[in-house]
Amino acid sequence: MSPPSLTRVLERVEHLVTVETPSADADRLLACYEPLREWGTAALRREPDTITRDGVPHLYWPAAEPSVLLLMHADTVFAAGTIDSRPFRIEDGRAYGPGVFDMKSGIVMAFEALEQVENPAAISLVITGDEEIGSPTSRPLIEEAAANARATLVPEPSLDGALKTSRKGGGIYEVRLEGREAHAGLEPERGHNALVELAHVVTHVCELADPARGTTVTPTTARAGTTTNTVPADARVGIDVRAGSIEELRRVDDALRTMSSRNAHVRIRLDGGINRPPLEDSASRGLYAIAREAAAAAGLPAVERRSVGGASDGNFTAALGVPTLDGLGAVGDGAHTPEEWIDVASLPDRTRLIAAVLTALETKSVLLTI
Repeated sequence: MSPPSLTRVLERVEHLVTVETPSADADRLLACYEPLREWGTAALRREPDTITRDGVPHLYWPAAEPSVLLLMHADTVFAAGTIDSRPFRIEDGRAYGPGVFDMKSGIVMAFEALEQVENPAAISLVITGDEEIGSPTSRPLIEEAAANARATLVPEPSLDGALKTSRKGGGIYEVRLEGREAHAGLEPERGHNALVELAHVVTHVCELADPARGTTVTPTTARAGTTTNTVPADARVGIDVRAGSIEELRRVDDALRTMSSRNAHVRIRLDGGINRPPLEDSASRGLYAIAREAAAAAGLPAVERRSVGGASDGNFTAALGVPTLDGLGAVGDGAHTPEEWIDVASLPDRTRLIAAVLTALETKSVLLTI
């Protein structure tokens, strides 16, 4: 198996990073999909379908036979214009730029790996545009593609080179408090302060976490009020929930849904719910063994495995009973931060690892099960 061209890999990564793709931004996603269509068509020897759901476009290369599904996302958490202040650069062996680690380098490596596969007809591929906001429009497409898959590979970022063989599930919520405005100086007593009630809610929400079980409940975004001299009538907070079992996700969900306001005049409303079920270790066990064998046969470094708190679209496929292996992407760090980077020297070996696993699955006659 010949090594991929590092020069071409870096050129493609730079191109994808430079074409910004905030989640669900249809125009920017379509601009990013133009080279992806070209690269994917060359590698898979067939054209993709552009699937648009609720205004969000996704790319899908279906397979006519039971396939190995490559599952990726093109969107990032960064707002348009970020590239102007943080352009792609290579410094001291690291490549930097918004989305370079999560997960544009993984997309490039997957396409490079596909060009080394003998029978791409047995591989389907999905690239989505809203993974970073919970995959609200792409989940049905992912589940449709997984229904014809015997295995799913996800080239999301690795954890220091280790594959991700289990992931927590997650919930996404927004709590909104609705009170009554009043002049903060003249007659504050006539108001019902939604921000004060929000403070109680945040305290209660944090108490729902269970560190012993690895369950986290994190208030994230928040806002309240209109002006500094007005009692806030409206306040809201976003909540991120992560847990290793569906039972824990349901426990937190039940607790959030039964919250009551301490002020009878402030209404509390909850939006959202459980978003992704956990990806349990049993879903990855067989594929991880194949990956270790494939890496050894290809003369690559031994691959390790880790359990992580972050969720991915692989959680959806695992929940359907499809063996799923995640974390096949880049070595680096700093996802979702201004310091995001990838290790340039590791790109050829990570690409070869994806190709080796795809080739091993192509030749395996054993039926994978969870």
